[in-house]
Formats: sequence, structure tokens, C-alpha cells
Amino acid sequence: MSSRSIPPSDLPIEDVLPELRQTLRDRPEAVLQAPTGAGKTTRVPLALLNETWLSGDKIIMLEPRRLAARAAARRMAHTLGERAGQTIGYRVRMDTKVSSKTRVEVVTEGVLTRMVQDDPSLDGVGCVIFDEFHERNLQADLGLALALETQDVFRPDLRLLVMSATLDTGPIAELLDAPLIESKGRSYPVDIHYADETPDDYIEPHVTSKIVDVLREESGDVLVFLPGAGEIRRVESSLKDRGLPSDVDVHPLFGNLPTKQQDAAIEPSPDDRRKVVLSTDIAETSLTIEGIRVVVDSGRVRTPRFDPQSGMTRLDTVKVSNASADQRAGRAGRLSPGVCYRLWTKHTHQHLKDHTPPEIVDADLAPLALELAMWGVSDPAELRWLDPPPAAAYEQARDLLRRLDALDRDGAITDHGREMAALGLHPRLAHMLVNGQVLGHAAIACDLAALLSERDIFRGQGQAPDVDLRLRLEALRRLRTGGRPTPNHARNYVVPYGAAEHVRSIADHWRRTTGTSLDRHGDIEACGLLTAFAYPDRIAEHRDGSNGRFRLRNGRAAALPSPQLLSDADYLVAAHVDGRRRESRVFLAAPISHDDLTDYFSDHMETDVHVAWDAEARRVRAREQTRLGAIILKDGPVENPDPETLARAVLDGVREHGLDLLKWTKNARQLQERIIFLHHHLGDEWPDVRDEALMQSLDEWLLPHVYGMRRASDLNGLHVTQLLNDQLSWDQRNELDDVAPTHITVPSGSNRPIDYSDPDAPVLAVRLQEMFGQTSTPRIAGGRVPITVHLLSPAQRPVQITQDLKNFWDETYHEVAKDMRGRYPKHYWPEDPYSATPTNRVRPQT
Repeated sequence: MSSRSIPPSDLPIEDVLPELRQTLRDRPEAVLQAPTGAGKTTRVPLALLNETWLSGDKIIMLEPRRLAARAAARRMAHTLGERAGQTIGYRVRMDTKVSSKTRVEVVTEGVLTRMVQDDPSLDGVGCVIFDEFHERNLQADLGLALALETQDVFRPDLRLLVMSATLDTGPIAELLDAPLIESKGRSYPVDIHYADETPDDYIEPHVTSKIVDVLREESGDVLVFLPGAGEIRRVESSLKDRGLPSDVDVHPLFGNLPTKQQDAAIEPSPDDRRKVVLSTDIAETSLTIEGIRVVVDSGRVRTPRFDPQSGMTRLDTVKVSNASADQRAGRAGRLSPGVCYRLWTKHTHQHLKDHTPPEIVDADLAPLALELAMWGVSDPAELRWLDPPPAAAYEQARDLLRRLDALDRDGAITDHGREMAALGLHPRLAHMLVNGQVLGHAAIACDLAALLSERDIFRGQGQAPDVDLRLRLEALRRLRTGGRPTPNHARNYVVPYGAAEHVRSIADHWRRTTGTSLDRHGDIEACGLLTAFAYPDRIAEHRDGSNGRFRLRNGRAAALPSPQLLSDADYLVAAHVDGRRRESRVFLAAPISHDDLTDYFSDHMETDVHVAWDAEARRVRAREQTRLGAIILKDGPVENPDPETLARAVLDGVREHGLDLLKWTKNARQLQERIIFLHHHLGDEWPDVRDEALMQSLDEWLLPHVYGMRRASDLNGLHVTQLLNDQLSWDQRNELDDVAPTHITVPSGSNRPIDYSDPDAPVLAVRLQEMFGQTSTPRIAGGRVPITVHLLSPAQRPVQITQDLKNFWDETYHEVAKDMRGRYPKHYWPEDPYSATPTNRVRPQT
């Protein structure tokens, strides 16, 4: 990678050509860096490309915005004493000025993508210029990746030139393996002023006050940078309320303004007037607005952020980067010394990001994925990128394209996908437009494509306007019949004529593109179905018991901003949703019928039998459900569900309620405790039948016995004792009474039960007198475990607990007997327990 410097761009072209020619002979690629604010836009590129010019090949120059493309072409044509469309022309959406004489075409990046897709060799094109590349929008990155592929595969002689005043040139020069050419240019000094404090999010009052101060204290025209059209309109209204001087004109400037209004903002003011241009970042680069001497910068920019988790794109208002701030300030020094007022502190400025993150990092990648599929690439790694597309967002984009039938199961583009790509629309809207033609709703689809690709034509009055897209279609229909869209004060919105006219012109463009005739009587009620083609993932159903709240197909909650026409709709399609909240807010939507969903989205539906335990009813419910994602479209009972599924649902009931759902008898619990005792002392040769173990092994011991059951009451017929016995082998059943007897015969002749509730210490509770003569402690488990003997008083209370009877008789009995004679004098308390007659009576029979 080498670096060359060229003289300031206001020198005659012939003075800079020799070195530039040598540069181009050395390398066909170049990265051009010009100082912020330099007037380099036309003369340096034309000089640099002289070799291409002389060869007769065409030069394609990319600009990131339509307004900038038109302005650059007109300015270059003006330097040749011509009008745009002769030697210098341009191609942007809905506006083309080229002819057979055109040698330089200024295009937006989407136009380049179409050119490369239609002719991968770019036959007749000698050079492609990527201007203002620091903006790093998605189409620019894609266009460069495709151009590099064209150069590698078809056209080694194709020249590529990347230009920017603030781009971090190292990585791009390395990607291109290209020399870095620096134009020193000529710029004028700009005085920078910072605010004493950085305003909060509500910036309009601060901007308005600064504009008023600037008009009073400074000369020349004023360029004001604001985040978006909403802030521009509010500042414009505030300025009118403040009463500006009579010689001051205010011009908004943003992307979807009609061309005439955009041109009015760019054109120089008459000598006796001043202007204030309220602009988005559209005026940050590429444009030279005549007469601008003062810049007021809010320091904010609105940028789209795609959320792969929600599948939605939201617009976030963020702080500008350092590079963007420099670009904005440079607007004041294009033609003369100027001044820039930054509405943030110097301390805040020190913490700004150096550069604006590339759009590819946060963008919806569905358009890129469709273009790559059209190019024959499934893995972006096959191409060279300055920043590769994020893997998760790219895979989600491909999933969406499959849902739109643009890709087949293997990820290859379909014929339908090719039709979509040819339109140059976002894949969602292209899918809708193609399907609209097939179903005879092409005219409505064209209107919807225009409405959904631009800002909302309804402007709220104090609150958000009604979300219903049908109202907007009706407004466009009134516009075509010669009327003007009228405000609807009852629903708190107005319809600015300029915005509606702009959308109408775009709709007419899509009619011409698709060969659709104007249909003034199209069925507006088809709006919901068509919108669902574009946003199948945002179909939503009304949530029971709530007003204006819905469940989206992906399971997320969504809500209308206020009670309105669609609040009680059974189903709707949310075209514009804010994905940042737990309950997304719906801004644009249309109703769709149950019949349309089942007729046109059956391929996306899943029908299954849902068999589950109903804890409240304590029974199994079996229902057949047809679902579209999280939306249940059909739900009804099933008479004869699969026996296996039914039985497993019963087990789910046992898991939920516990083993007490079974009918446990005293004998069953005693048997369980005896087996637990043996497992505890003799090991795994005896089964583990503790409640926890039984719950974990329900499939093994209980499942075979619950077939045909549906209710908790059905389980009462099970004999738990038998189920436990079934877990023992034949030998274990025969051995059980020997190693873990239920009762033991004591010296009195009585059979007394053994309590196995504590497997460590089984208990024999027996009256003391019944054990006279027993010298050894009883043992079980094949003699391994002594029984803990609870010797009871006549009142059945323990007077001694022991596992050593002999020791008791020898050491403790006489004290216990002495105490018992005082309490129970009628009972038998002999002096010698060894020779005494055991008895279960008060006294032994004589």
C-alpha cells in the first residue's frame, strides 16, 4: 500500500494529471482522502480518472443518497457547461437523466447492485467510484464486495476508487491492496463553539433558541442538523411561533421530501434574503448548499438498529461520531470562513466515538441476503468485506427469505426470489407486490409498497394517529380523485399534502414498473392479506379479555397506542412495530380475516393434537390445535387420542400433584418402607422405592398400568401394594418376610408390628412386661440390623429406648420398675426380669 499527495483540487486538471496517470498505471484501485470541507467533489475524481475517460469506458460514481446523487451530477455537468443527462447523468429511484452521450453516471448504491446483477462483467464500465464511503451504508458495502468479485473473476482491468474525507483509510486500502491518495484541497477556517451544558433528549427548544441567537449575531445562511423529520417539523413550527425576521426563509431537508422542496433547500438564496435549512444528516456530506456560513449541530442522529431476537428494526436516536461532527462543521467552511455551534459540551465531545459504526453491523440483512443468493453466494465469507455481515443476523435474514419463498430449503434462490430481487424493493415488499399481481390486487399492493417504504403520511395531533393502513389507502385514493387528504380531528391526525403526494408518486412508479393499471375501485379490504405477505412473522391475534392487546406470531406481546379502529380486531398484521419494549407498540397495522389466514398461510401452519393434564380439573384434556407460530387458529376436543400420549399425560398429572394422587393404603406404605429399609442396608440388589425415586421412574413402574385412564379418580383402581411387589424379583418376594418382617413375636406371645419409617433404626414398640425373659435384642436384615426397642409403660409411653435389652435388664430396669410401681401399682413389676413371666395383661395368669 502506497500513499501519494496531489495539489489542492482547485488547480487546473492538467497540472495534476501526470502523477495521477502514473498512479493508475501502477494500480487500478485507489483510495482518495480529502480534507473535511474541501471542494474536491468534482475536479479531483475527473482528473484521477482521465485514463478511463480517454479509453471511452463509462465511469459509474456512487453516492449514498438520491439527493446527493442528483446534486453531484448537476454540479459536475455545470462545470462542463451542460445540463445533467448529457456527458454527466444520474440514475436514482424514480428519476433518471442519462443519454447516449453520457460518460459519467452518478447512481445510488442500489442501482449499482442491479447493474452488477444484470451484467456481472460490467461491460463498458472502466471505473466505479464509491463516494462518501465513510457513511458505510449496507448497499455501499455490498456494492464494493460485488465489484471486487467482478474485478477478481471477470475484469482485472476494472478500476475502483473509494473516496472519503473522514474514512479510516487504512483498512479499506488494505482490503483493496490500493494506494492511498491524499488531496490537500482547500477549506476555510471554521470557528467551533461548544455549549455550556449538554441538553437532555428534548432538544428542540435548545435548537430553536440557538437559531434565533445566530440569526441575530451572525451573517449568512444557517444549516441546522437534527435527528429526523419529526424534530425538523417541531423546530420549524417553533421558529414560526417566535416570529423570525421577514427576510428569513426556513427550508426543511430530509430524504422523502418532494424533489422540488429538496432543491429549494439547496439552491442559493436571493441576494436580499437569508435562509435556515433544517436538515437530517442528509446534508452532512456530498451536498454543497450555497450561502451556508453557520452550522448549528444538535449532535444527534437517527440510525436504524435491527434486533435479531425480535426480528424488528427500530430507529434509535444516538450521539454523532467525531467524524460526523467534523463533517457537519465543515459545511460552514465550504465556500468561505464560517462558524459552527455545537449543542454539547467540550467534555461530551471528548467521549464521542471516532467513527459511525457501519450499517452492516446493525442492519436488517434480508436485502443483502437476497442479493447474495441472486449472485449465487450462500456464505458471505466467499466475498471480500470491510466488515462481514454478523452471522446471527444473516442467518435470520435467510430464514425470513425462506418464509417469503425466496429461497428453497437448500438456501438457493427460487424463481419467485428472482422476481422479488428484480424489483429492487425490500424483500418483504417485493414478495407482497408479486403476490398482489397474482391475486388481482396489484394496484393496492403498489400503494401499500409506497406507504410502507416511506415515513407515515399521517401526522398525529397530540397523540399517535390511528394505525389502520386502510385509512391511508383511502387518503391516497382521495388524492387521485382530485381532492386533498383531509384532517381527521376526531382521530387526532392530519395528512400533509406533500407527504401524501410523495407516496402517491412512488406508488405510481411501482405501477409503471409492474405494468399495473390504475384501479380506483380496488378492494381496500385486501390490505390485511397483502400486508401479511410482507410481514408473515408479524401476524397477531387478539388477546382474550384485553382491549388493543395482541399476541404476535413469534409469541411476543404487542399493543395499540390507544383505543382505535383495530382495538377489537380478531387478527391483524403489524407492519410497523417498536421492538424495544416487553410489550411492543404497534404503529401501522391492517386487519386480516381468519379465512385469509387459513387459505393463504396453510403451508406455514402446524396441526397437532395437544394432550395435556389439566391440574384444576384433575384430568387429561385432549384437543386438536392448528397453530401459526404462537397463534392458535383452531382448537377443538379429540375423542380418541393416541393411547401412549394419553397415558403419558396421566403421568404428567402424577408429576404435578405427587404420588398422593394414587390411593396409598397402610399396607402399601408399610411395604414401601420395608423395601426402602432393605435397599438402605443391603444395597442396590433391592430396588429404590423412595418417593423421589418412584417419581423419577414413573415410566418404568406406573406407565404400563395407566393406559385408558383420563382422570385422577381412575387411579384409585390401582393397587399400589401390587405395583411395589412387581418391582421385586421372585426370590426377593419369598425372602422379604424373613429379612424385613412386618411383625415380630415377643416373649408374651403377641405379634407386634415393626415400624420401618426410619430405615436406619426400625422400631419395635412393645409393653415392657411383654419382653420379660428376652435377653437379646431382636435383629433383622439377616441379623445385620438390631431393632430399636421402645419399651412402653402401661400408658403406652416409652420408658426406655434401647438396642441392648440385656444391658437394660442389668443396669436400668430396677430404677424403672421402682418408678413404675409407684405409678402403676396394680401392674406386674417383678424383681428378676429374666425369670419373670412375660405378659400382655396387667398381671400374668396363674
